[in-house]
Amino acid sequence: MIPSIKARPAERADMPEVARFAAQLVRLHHALDPHRFMCLEPLEPGYERWLTRELENPDAVILVAERGGAEPALVGYAYGRREPRDWMSLRDASGVLHDVYVAEPARRLGAGAILLEAVIARLRDLGAPRVVLHTATQNAAGQRLFERFGFRRTMVEMTLEL
Repeated sequence: MIPSIKARPAERADMPEVARFAAQLVRLHHALDPHRFMCLEPLEPGYERWLTRELENPDAVILVAERGGAEPALVGYAYGRREPRDWMSLRDASGVLHDVYVAEPARRLGAGAILLEAVIARLRDLGAPRVVLHTATQNAAGQRLFERFGFRRTMVEMTLEL
């Protein structure tokens, strides 16, 4: 039987686990390209402080994916914000999806799609006219998910080590 997964707004009590997920996302990116993605350990305390403060930000959205059952457990999170026009990146006011992460045991159960649908809806409710995101070049599964939701490629980041 496939466990039920639902997205809900994160609460203060969720922040230690959300920080652990955020740290795993950083470590994943760092493993993909350690020259491009920094990893300054320990990661969890800083993420817990940051994301806890973001719970109070009316422009921020932090959601968790929770697996139902006899013992409910968090299996992922999403973090986005409504952000103003950014002249440096030539991006008009937008919802910016900063993070989507699903723990390995819950992948391929639909948690990523559930989180993505919920964070898009919440950013729309906040008045964001669009949602933009960045994804690692090697993250083919994530890119397929984003494309299924209608995201299109608009930029390619390139890096030169000096």
